[in-house]
Amino acid sequence: MRVKKVHDEAGRIHYELLDDDDRPVPEAAGFLRFLEARGCSPNTLSAYAHDLLHFYRFLGQEGLDCESFTSQASLRFLEYLRTVPSTKRVQRLSPTLVSTDADGRPFARLSAATVNRAFAAVSSFYEYLIVSGLLAEPENPLTKTEDPERARVPERHKPFVGRVSRHKPVRGVTRVKTVRRVPRPMSEEQIERFFAGLKHLRDRAVFLLMLQGGLRPGEILNLKLEDVQYGSRRVVVRHREDHPKGARTKSRTERLVDLQEAGALEGLSAYVMEERPKDAESAFVFLVGGNGKRRCEPLGYSALVRLFARTCERAGIREPWVTPHSLRHTHATRMWEGGMRELALQKRLGHASPESTRTYTRVSDEAVLEEYRRALGERREDAPEEANS
Repeated sequence: MRVKKVHDEAGRIHYELLDDDDRPVPEAAGFLRFLEARGCSPNTLSAYAHDLLHFYRFLGQEGLDCESFTSQASLRFLEYLRTVPSTKRVQRLSPTLVSTDADGRPFARLSAATVNRAFAAVSSFYEYLIVSGLLAEPENPLTKTEDPERARVPERHKPFVGRVSRHKPVRGVTRVKTVRRVPRPMSEEQIERFFAGLKHLRDRAVFLLMLQGGLRPGEILNLKLEDVQYGSRRVVVRHREDHPKGARTKSRTERLVDLQEAGALEGLSAYVMEERPKDAESAFVFLVGGNGKRRCEPLGYSALVRLFARTCERAGIREPWVTPHSLRHTHATRMWEGGMRELALQKRLGHASPESTRTYTRVSDEAVLEEYRRALGERREDAPEEANS
């Protein structure tokens, strides 16, 4: 079995799960079409297609089908996923379990987050089978239980009729424990060295918007000239799916991002007035320059990632956790430690859930050290008084 990536005539990306005879699996094909109709991104479709690939391989190994898969079999599915090798080359920040195959070659196993996502995908797959009437017994074999952690929602975030609602927060019973990491913002020295290595006005404007506005890479690439409000010193982040190179905005909620710091808007204005191709017909702000074949095309995500990586290499700050998204982490951490409230930070970052914003509200190591030193100093000052008394 394998996952096939398909491009249609309109340039849209689709994914198909093919069996051993290279024919689409009907139930999986319907589920993926359902996800696409809901507006899921190509990355989500790809991830769920590969999750179903693991699931169907497990069913074949166990001699089962979708109808005979039970809650007891889900435990064996968990054990199976913990032995599956990861075929994707990634740099993980946490310790990774590495095994060797029959030939003695090392390989990494699926991460805990990937395993949990696979169970979520299979659970959604069964919900689809139940609703569409493709399952004889309308019961999801992946049982769920109440989730007390998700029930702990701040009072201001609870709905008006939240106390009388019969729907309780739930989570899957079969899941793997994951590490809750604190954000790793870039240091001031790393920021200075990074921006000192930028050579073009476009590149400086791109990364200043990410650092001072907290914009995601997809939001940067989808900015159009009409979204920049110089008089109000802000940009409008709008949901778009018409980028010719597939860049998408993650959030579907449009928001205003104020840019009161000096640097970002000035850099953007300098790029538009001096470096952006004058004969460009595209309304997207950031375009490919130079005199090559791709001149005046909107900048793509892969080009942005390569540009960031090359700049980090020149600056000598290349590490696995230093990615374009690190600039957004740096902005969010600065705003929180500067006193911005959680709800305001959530709105500025465009998070749909307060849980996503809560990642940045954990106390940093520097803050812990500062509080520790302050408490230690107060204790030393009180020591002589206690001794005299």
